[in-house]
Order: sequence, then structure tokens, then C-alpha cells
Amino acid sequence: MAPRKAAALRDTEDGRSLREHLIGTAADLISANGTAELTVRAIARAAGVADGVLYNHFTDKEELLADALAEHVRRVEAGLGELPAPGSATVEGNLRTHLAYGLALHKEILPAFAGLLARPAVLARFGELTGDGETWRDRLARYLREEKELGRLDGDVDAAAAMLVGVCHESVLTALLPHGPRVTTSPAVKAVVKTVLEGIAVR
Repeated sequence: MAPRKAAALRDTEDGRSLREHLIGTAADLISANGTAELTVRAIARAAGVADGVLYNHFTDKEELLADALAEHVRRVEAGLGELPAPGSATVEGNLRTHLAYGLALHKEILPAFAGLLARPAVLARFGELTGDGETWRDRLARYLREEKELGRLDGDVDAAAAMLVGVCHESVLTALLPHGPRVTTSPAVKAVVKTVLEGIAVR
């Protein structure tokens, strides 16, 4: 006789374990409401389980939140599509795609990280989960280096990567700082990429 399915999973058909259900539910809450006010009780209520059930599947709340944050980031990245390969199309067009991707990514994930600044244990656990993974910044830098190897770029490509990443941080983080400067408009992707590629020095 097959074991009974947990009550919280009886209406699902995706074969998830209760642990996966809890992580998915917490990731849903992060996507909808951020992390600042996220509690074990809220996750349990949304998942349809008693509060204590969570501790049957996770060492502590930090482990659950770190797993949920990693799932949130994975979902966001999966929804943004593929990045262009070196040597394809034009460098300018490819960098526009990279920057648009980076802006969208940061808009979705930085608020979640900002809400956890007072929970360093969660961020440390997240780092352990994702430490060996390649971030968008890594992929951007690798793309630029490979384009340079192909002869389609010259100069300090690592500095160019830092500038493009900085645009993403500035565009999103300043809106999260209660007393910081306000960025009222998003940067024009085309203009930023053109400036990075051409430089700003008088020739």
C-alpha cells in the first residue's frame, strides 16, 4: 500500500516532496511580498501545515529562508531567457540584451536580499548554497573576455563589466535606501551600452 500523501500536497500533481513544497511556498511569498516581514508562521500558513512541521524538514528557519531565496533567484533567472553567445549578432546588440537582463534580474532579487540584511545567517547559508554557481556578473565578464579573444572588442573589458553591473546596482539599490538619492528614471539601455563601447573621452 502506497504511503499517504501529506495533507498539504493532496491537491498537487507535480510529485513534489513536502520539503520542496515548503521551499516553493516560501519562494512564492518572497516574490509577492519580499523578505523583510517573512516569518515561519506565514510560510506554514501559506503552505497549509502546522508551524512545527517546518522543523521536521529544516534545521532552522535560516535554512528554509536560504533555500527559498535560492529558489526565488533560480525562478527569476529562468524567466529571463537565454543570453547571447560570443561571436553572435553584434556586440552592441548583445550588450543591450545583457544589460536589460541584468536590470530585470536586479529589480526582482535585490529587494529580497535587502530585506535580509539584518539576517546575516540567512545570507551566509545562501552563499553556501550558490557559492560555486556562475552569476550574471560572471557570465557578462566571461562574454566580454571571449569577445575580446575573438577580436570584436579591445581595452579593459573587466572595467566595462563593472560599469554595466554598477548601472544595475545604482538603478535598483537607490530606490531601496530610505534616505539615499532617488533615481527617477531607468537608464536607457541603448545609451548606456553606446557610452561603454565608445568611451567618454574627447578624441
